Amino acid sequence: MLAPMVRLVCILIVAACAAAQPRRSILLITDAEGVAGICRQEQTDPKDAELRALLTGEVNAAVEGFLEGGIEDVYVWDGHDGSATLSALTIHPRARLIIGGLGRTLTFERHYSAIGFLGQHAMAGARGAIMAHSYSSLGIQNLRINGRNVGEIETRAALAGAFGTPVIFLSGDRAAAEELKAIVPEAETIAVKDGLARHTCISMSAEMARRVIREAARRAVAKLGEVRPYRIPGPVVIEIEYTTRNSLRLDAAHALGGEVMDDRTDRFRGADFLDAWTRARLW
Repeated sequence: MLAPMVRLVCILIVAACAAAQPRRSILLITDAEGVAGICRQEQTDPKDAELRALLTGEVNAAVEGFLEGGIEDVYVWDGHDGSATLSALTIHPRARLIIGGLGRTLTFERHYSAIGFLGQHAMAGARGAIMAHSYSSLGIQNLRINGRNVGEIETRAALAGAFGTPVIFLSGDRAAAEELKAIVPEAETIAVKDGLARHTCISMSAEMARRVIREAARRAVAKLGEVRPYRIPGPVVIEIEYTTRNSLRLDAAHALGGEVMDDRTDRFRGADFLDAWTRARLW
């Protein structure tokens, strides 16, 4: 009689432990400039039918790979130009589409198991990069952290790291892939095209890009627990150098931690990255 009771107790304990485990989730941040077949500025219009088809195909391939790898919840943020490129009509049926601006923390306070980038471009000024920019191609000339030029990849990786979340995946042009590898060498990266000039590239076919993205996404999930969150040691100084087309914010000198360096540059200091990022109020 005792043996069946012991087995029952063991089964209940195992079931309770399984129920207590958080679901494995990933936030996939999407953009357009790093999608295979996209090399010219006019192709990045959110209403462009080709862009929508190409981006959706890559997203769905990544979602399939994540699910095959064991991710349970895949959140896809439409992160390109007004969040108006992806559609719930064509997105993978098991993905959850996020539409709209996400604020400074990009919902990382939800503590996803990991984040990934898809269709990602390199930072402003990167050599051999296609349509490289840092948040705004028209408004920002350079973005620096502790004197180093950075872009969306490193700042978002650091932001995720501030919440204990690692970056495990990126697809985009080769310059973007190298940018992530430089700070998170264990992450899975896929270069779907090579840049010859700002608007000239050698690209994979859509079919091949989807195939390698799916495989890389599946491999990336296997690295959960192996890839550490990316963190920038404090204190942190963020400098935003605007282009001549954009004027310095009038309140920059009055913002907590803000300093006006010259006519086009402001600086924000923080005890750590999240503190400096919050003071800078940059996306």
